[in-house]
Amino acid sequence: MKGPFTFEIKGWDEKPYDEGPEDIKLVRAHYTKAYQGTIEGEGTVEMLMMYGPQGAVFAGFERVVGKVSGRAGSFVIQHDGIYVDGKAKGAWRVVSGSGTGDLRGLQGTADFDHGNEESYVLTLDYAFA
Repeated sequence: MKGPFTFEIKGWDEKPYDEGPEDIKLVRAHYTKAYQGTIEGEGTVEMLMMYGPQGAVFAGFERVVGKVSGRAGSFVIQHDGIYVDGKAKGAWRVVSGSGTGDLRGLQGTADFDHGNEESYVLTLDYAFA
């Protein structure tokens, strides 16, 4: 199944934990998101990022609590991507076995390619095992 959803970033706290030569900086970001559409609810994200002269690389995890197509529970998303020239590009994957409640067995992916916007639109390609 496929379904569109939007999210907004509600809070962002980013702190460096290591800075190296040639403008290389490692940071940890904690932020929250609000979802609407196929995914409804709230997400809490922990992201590790490396900023460098060419942009940034990021990876992290997010717990989403809410609903997918009306089914309630929670699940975890694995994030990875790059940020170059004002655009974030990458992929989300639902972590296998992370679904709870009516979301047990949720599998899914979403690709993204966005700039800095107030609201982001993606499509979840998903199934229940």
